[in-house]
Amino acid sequence: MHYKKNKMKSQDIDQKKKRIVVIEDNEKTILLLRDYLTQFDYEVIAFTNPFEGIRNIETKLPDLIILDIMLPEMDGFEVCRTIRKNFTVPIIMLTARGDVTDRIVGLELGADDYLPKPFEPRELLARIQTVLRRGLSKTVGIEGHRLGRLVIFKEKQLVKLDDETLNLTTYEFELLMLFVRKPGMLLTREYIINSLKGIDWSVFDRSVDTLISRLRQKLNDDPKNPEFIKTVWGSGYKFIGDEA
Repeated sequence: MHYKKNKMKSQDIDQKKKRIVVIEDNEKTILLLRDYLTQFDYEVIAFTNPFEGIRNIETKLPDLIILDIMLPEMDGFEVCRTIRKNFTVPIIMLTARGDVTDRIVGLELGADDYLPKPFEPRELLARIQTVLRRGLSKTVGIEGHRLGRLVIFKEKQLVKLDDETLNLTTYEFELLMLFVRKPGMLLTREYIINSLKGIDWSVFDRSVDTLISRLRQKLNDDPKNPEFIKTVWGSGYKFIGDEA
């Protein structure tokens, strides 16, 4: 499901035991993850060396990767960047630092979620389950991905709402894709600006807010009672379109 050569049907993936690859150099953390996650029928394979972890992704075919930022020889950001060149397997990053910048960088590089250390195992389990559900729920065929009333055809840059084609600009489409790649996650204005390259933000009166307002209008999304894009006052925005 998560790889370049997608030969599995979603129902086959749902039935097989989920395999998690952990790339982490702290043995205590590895033991914690293995002991806890195996109780919930996950298979955990750990690598303390990032190069070894990367080399084994294609042979181990994990359903999800747990990746530490602080690694020897190659940090987690570079590992994430390397993985994303060839694979779309979900990645949850662990960071011992609570720096917001680290989290933003991780998301920009393609991580699906992040969790600061020390973490509560139950919270990590919940995030794993959420990330895996996202991957299964979005597949509706070779071309389209359904998110509630929305169907997105990425290759065609086409979006339909209740079977009606939306007339989105390139920037509006890119903004929507940015949201749907990170469902349920808070995206700050800084993160959106850094992610949407090539936009001259000075042309907008209110920068990100104006672009989001235009996208909302085309989605018929009421900011006071949103179906797709929720405002988190003072922080940013969340895409909630697949939570129904």
